[in-house]
Amino acid sequence: HTVLTMANDFQGDLSEFALVVPVPTFIERRQIAVVDKALLDHLDAFTAPRLVEYFDEDPCRPRFEELDMMRKMAAPPAAAAPRRDHGVTIEATYTVGEYDILILSARQSNGLETWLIENGYKIPRGAAAILGSYIKQQMRFFVARVNVKEQKKLGFNFLRPLQVSFDSPKFMLPIRLGTVNANGTQDLFVFALSRKGRVETTNYRTVRIPTGMDLPLFVKGEFKPFYTAMFDEQVRAEDMRVVVLEHAWDMGWCDPCSADPLRPEELKKLGVSGEGVTPFISRLHVRYDAQHFPEDLVFQETADRQNFQGRYVLRHPWSGQATCEQAYHYRASLSARQETEAQNLAHLTGWSIDRVRRKIGGAKIQGVAPSEPAWYERLWAAMRTE
Repeated sequence: HTVLTMANDFQGDLSEFALVVPVPTFIERRQIAVVDKALLDHLDAFTAPRLVEYFDEDPCRPRFEELDMMRKMAAPPAAAAPRRDHGVTIEATYTVGEYDILILSARQSNGLETWLIENGYKIPRGAAAILGSYIKQQMRFFVARVNVKEQKKLGFNFLRPLQVSFDSPKFMLPIRLGTVNANGTQDLFVFALSRKGRVETTNYRTVRIPTGMDLPLFVKGEFKPFYTAMFDEQVRAEDMRVVVLEHAWDMGWCDPCSADPLRPEELKKLGVSGEGVTPFISRLHVRYDAQHFPEDLVFQETADRQNFQGRYVLRHPWSGQATCEQAYHYRASLSARQETEAQNLAHLTGWSIDRVRRKIGGAKIQGVAPSEPAWYERLWAAMRTE
């Protein structure tokens, strides 16, 4: 069983919005729903990359505590049907929420492209080749556009996610049509809920986002630019030909994560069925265009249930007063630690190491200067530890 929930960040006149999705089978009205955007927002928050902060304790009384910093991080009337059907069959028409939906089948790609354009859908010229590949696979087309009057009546000023349920042996996501009229590259987030384990692509390599690195403290105030730059660098290093895994986790728990797991009633609305079923979630991030992603995404469910998340560490130096020998060695190590953090950040983001060092800049280590303790201080320190 497949339940596909689609959210779009379309910008522009909603009357020009059109969604054309190849589907492997005929779709009935009861298989279509409009869902609350908050469900996907919750999925996004739960799987979001995050920062954790550690605060060094008095080196003369070693202890360690962790503090999590959660990242809390309308359409004109349908055009009159043309006299020619161009080999296109309207198998069903539905109105679901604010969307007018058609289920189409076609015999020829040129005919389908012409039919869509003549009927007021904003389909770019040149889509015929891609449409033809789906027609050869005997796929149908789920076509949606916004009924602006209905949207206003419902009181929404944004596009709510559309959901389609169907049975198919194909575990894939068609993305090629979206590249035809794209203005540059596009970013796609896939939140895959599965019974068995982690989901990955089979026709493109799946790589894990770098994780677990210690970073300079100023990243706390610049986490979004940091993560954007790191993802850009990952894409560049892989020639934009990979799918990036950002999170993989059992949805029954997460300690810690950026948000609480979804409740059973939320999971049910996203298509999770069965008593006591705890799905495994995979968050995949793809930056793509027609040149680098000439094929649709094909997935497989693995048995791997190993937890993984994008997690980045900030370590706050201890700033108190102390004269024990451990304090001397602790302070002496901070400069090297700070340099390692700077090198980590420069490597992950591609930022200039000099720029990073300047950003760290005047971060002074507070407390007693790291001078060599006197002989009697070392003696007292040794006596205290006996």
